[in-house]
Amino acid sequence: MTLYLEFEKPIAELESRIIDLQKTADESPVDLDSDMLKLRVKADKLISDTYKKLTPWQKTQVARHPERPHFKHFMEIMFDEFIPLAGDRAFADDQAIIGGFARIGDRRLVVIGHEKGDDTESRIKHNFGMGKPEGYRKAIRLMELADKFNLPVLTLVDTSGAFPGVQAEERGQAEAIARSTQKCLELGVPMVSCIVGEGGSGGAVALASGNIVLMMEHSVYSVISPEGCASILWRTADKAADAAQAMKVTAQDLLKLGVIDKIVGEPIGGAHRNKSLAIANVGKEIFEALDSLSALSASELKKSRAEKYLTLGSL
Repeated sequence: MTLYLEFEKPIAELESRIIDLQKTADESPVDLDSDMLKLRVKADKLISDTYKKLTPWQKTQVARHPERPHFKHFMEIMFDEFIPLAGDRAFADDQAIIGGFARIGDRRLVVIGHEKGDDTESRIKHNFGMGKPEGYRKAIRLMELADKFNLPVLTLVDTSGAFPGVQAEERGQAEAIARSTQKCLELGVPMVSCIVGEGGSGGAVALASGNIVLMMEHSVYSVISPEGCASILWRTADKAADAAQAMKVTAQDLLKLGVIDKIVGEPIGGAHRNKSLAIANVGKEIFEALDSLSALSASELKKSRAEKYLTLGSL
């Protein structure tokens, strides 16, 4: 059963009518196929029209949709094989950040990403995708392995931000995030990053400082969550929609600003309506991006990365 967002109420009502009509058709000898077809066409147009004019706050809601594809779905659909590697070799294994070796055909690479979980038990296990210091140190370890074995790096970013708990601060959260960002910039192999849901604060930047940064059509990327920004500026999270508008969190805004390099299109109605197609679209763009970087030397990759981020915000 589809989980509808607040702004999707008209869509929900129309699709509910289609379901009711289908039940009636199953129980009655009357042919209702033409009526159902008309409603389906109307519903598809409503979905398309709605998603063409989403506000930044509505896009934030879509980016957070619980049925949106997560890291594990990308690994299951995009690759022939994925071998996860655990632990930071210092403290523990953080389940919010998953990484390891992946293979598709003869292509091999290191993949790292946030995993939010898709039910109560898995969300708790993965800490809702909020990485701890050991998670970012694990990412550093994996990037070092990628450098050692000359494997390209892919990162899939989907986090509201790094874990803000006292324990994380005690174990050096800021230092771990900074060193993970630094390692991204120092890599001598191609690195492609894709924002697939939320890209929140330094917790996202620490895995998103690649040569090429992609962003799914209805994902968001910002220095702070809209609610957090609203709480600081207006002393109330009720102004989150205004904050999202002001912060330019959408892929469309960030492409204009030069923060990202390309937008990956999503199925009509968002990635949660067709996970397989959404992941296929992401995979196509990722491998094209990796191919475009394959001819560059280690020094050229580092130089292009440095130039990319040093020129951000320049007039």
